[in-house]
Formats: sequence, structure tokens, C-alpha cells
Amino acid sequence: MRALVCKSFGPVEELTIAERETAPLKPNEVKLDIRAAGVNFPDALMVAGKYQVQPDLPFIPGGECAGIISELGSEVRGFNIGDRVIAMPGLAAFAEQVNVDHKLLMPMPEQLDFVQAAGFCITYATSYYAFKQRAQLKEGETLVVLGAAGGVGVTAIQLGKIMGARVIACASSDEKLGFCREIGADEVINYSTENLKDRIRELTDGKGADVIYDPVGGDFTEAAYRSIAWGGRYLVIGFAAGDIPKLPLNLPLLKAGDILGIFWGGWAARDPKGNMQNFSELLQLVADGKLNPLTTEVFPLEEFTQAFAAITERRARGKVILSMEN
Repeated sequence: MRALVCKSFGPVEELTIAERETAPLKPNEVKLDIRAAGVNFPDALMVAGKYQVQPDLPFIPGGECAGIISELGSEVRGFNIGDRVIAMPGLAAFAEQVNVDHKLLMPMPEQLDFVQAAGFCITYATSYYAFKQRAQLKEGETLVVLGAAGGVGVTAIQLGKIMGARVIACASSDEKLGFCREIGADEVINYSTENLKDRIRELTDGKGADVIYDPVGGDFTEAAYRSIAWGGRYLVIGFAAGDIPKLPLNLPLLKAGDILGIFWGGWAARDPKGNMQNFSELLQLVADGKLNPLTTEVFPLEEFTQAFAAITERRARGKVILSMEN
């Protein structure tokens, strides 16, 4: 099989496409013929050796994918050869095949194609966990989304609207903000040309934002937090800007505000039942026609550098996908 291989930590340009043998199938695993895989910002960090987890070298990156089961381990129940499934292998998804523990599989809803399904797990699971378990987002509250046109930002807009929030999308260009309005944002802020703190205060009649969703970090974190409402919740998703900001602790004191870390993978490992319940609810939203996963950028495996660049250069509008189908 062809696979995208990381032989040493460094820039994504040093990754190579190589022929690799799949490992022998364990009794609890299925062999999955991958049709598409989701590309996420942590994948770039992992390849660079800057993620919380550093796999042994060499390794195949990629944490989520969708495909067709081609072989079953002896202990696998509930799945059959030929089933279309969504998988969360954690690693090795940027390849034509992967062996996956059957507990990390979900049946693909018939409403989704492989491209949509491949990008469903990590971003939607992150945002849903952030809103449901951590922020406990309530109907009628105001939600501010930074980096709103990116992969996780799009899911935050969609899920925020489904949960009844008023969504203010923040991004760096009018083009991105137009896209945010198309997918449901109620208000938009261009933080390249507008004062973020002042505009959030204006759009909330001085009250401030109840929940702020921040996958960007960098220069806008403090300005955003200064606009938070009394008792507001600030969700730390990641640091796509590259810089990890420092926040004066008098700000949460004065606002009685919370700063909540969102490490979905860590929570899912500790509460697998809660995680699968979240996925069940998300898949039901898809089945009911309330949620339509968006994938706006699809690249063949050979164009992996362009796929990564769309994320690391923050040009992507929605989810980025690598396709294994030529």
C-alpha cells in the first residue's frame, strides 16, 4: 500500500510517499481500505515534533479517516466486510489501508460520502465536547468564534447555531467572513481591520460574550477575553497563530470568568462511553438533516504539502481532506 511516511521530525515537505506493508491483523482489529482522511492542525505539529504526543519514528500521520472494511479480526463483532465506516485510528490514516481496533469505528451515515465522513470525527467532536461538557452552552447565549472560517471554527458555528446560540464569527478577511455568514453566523468581525474587543462589546450591547471559542491564540486572546461577559467561559482550543498567549489573571478575577482547556482526545480516552454518546448524538443530527459536515478543500495524497499548507497558512475555509481515490 502507499502511505505518507514521517522518517524524522521536521517540516511537512520532508514527508515521503512510500510503499509499506500493513501489519498482521490482531483479533480485535479490522483492515480498512481508506478512501479519504481528514487533515488537522495537530497533524502538522506531530510531524514537526511539537505535539503533546511524539510517536516513535518512522510513523504514518493522520488521525481520522473513512473507508470500507476489507478484513475482520477473529474477535470483531457488529461489523462486516464491505461496511462503510468512519475510523479514529489516532495514527496511520494517511495511507491506503490501516488496521483499526473495532472499538474505534462508527458506521457511516448514508447521508455522508467518504470525503465528508473522513473529516467528521476530530473537529466536530472537539467542538461538541467544548460546548456540551465544558462550556455547557445554553440556548440564547452569545458565542464568539475566533478563526471562524477554519476547520474547527466552521464546526463551532454550525453546532453553536444548532444549540441555539447567537454566533459572532471572527476572521481575518471579508472573504472568510462571507463564508461564515453563508454557513449561519449571525454577526461577523474582521479582526484585521476592526477592534475586536470594542466590536464584541458593541454587538452584545455592552454585555460581552457568554462563550468565546479560541483555536487561534496569539495577539487576539487578551482582547477577546477583555470582551467576555460576567461569568463567561473562554474555551482554549489551540494555537494556530503559533504563539501561546499569556493572560493577566486579574481579568478572570474581575469578570468571574472561566478559562477552560479543551483537550478532546484526553477526555475521550478517560471517558470512552461519554465520547461515544457524543458521537451518537452528532450522527443523529446528521441523520435528522440538522448537521451537514462541510469539506471545502480536497487534495489527492500526492498533494499533501498543499493540504498541510492550507491549514498551517490559515487559508482553509472548512475542513481539509486527503483523498486516496485516484
